[in-house]
Amino acid sequence: MRIIVTAFMFAVITTVLPLYAQTAADSAAIKKAALDYVEGWYEGNPERMERALHPELAKRIVRTDQSGRSRLEQMSAMSLVQGVKRGGGKDTPLAQQQKDVFILDIFQNTASAKAIMSGWIDYMHLAKWNGEWKIVNVLWELKAKPVINNQ
Repeated sequence: MRIIVTAFMFAVITTVLPLYAQTAADSAAIKKAALDYVEGWYEGNPERMERALHPELAKRIVRTDQSGRSRLEQMSAMSLVQGVKRGGGKDTPLAQQQKDVFILDIFQNTASAKAIMSGWIDYMHLAKWNGEWKIVNVLWELKAKPVINNQ
């Protein structure tokens, strides 16, 4: 019985501990990639945005057309970087820039994160690519605009 317990403990220690050792470094790198994406947008910094993205990134949103049917719109890594070069995020005043990033899950070389920004929420899938965490997919949704009552 002692041999079984010892073997089990050895298996747990050699399997689980390396995962925890990687998680702190991976968590920091995942958060850095997400913040490069978010802050790169607001700063108008295309190098920072590009550093965060896998070259084959797909950013998608579900929209409803005039007939009420859903359709999927997609942006590529290149179109995001071009949007940053045009300064789209710089239009948001500093006091209104929301930059909340949460890691939802990490498993081996994949991760999910959520970024809450001023006008929308991004759900990101990241992958460890050549030793660096890169955003591969983003599914996003616009926030409802606040209703202003002028009475």
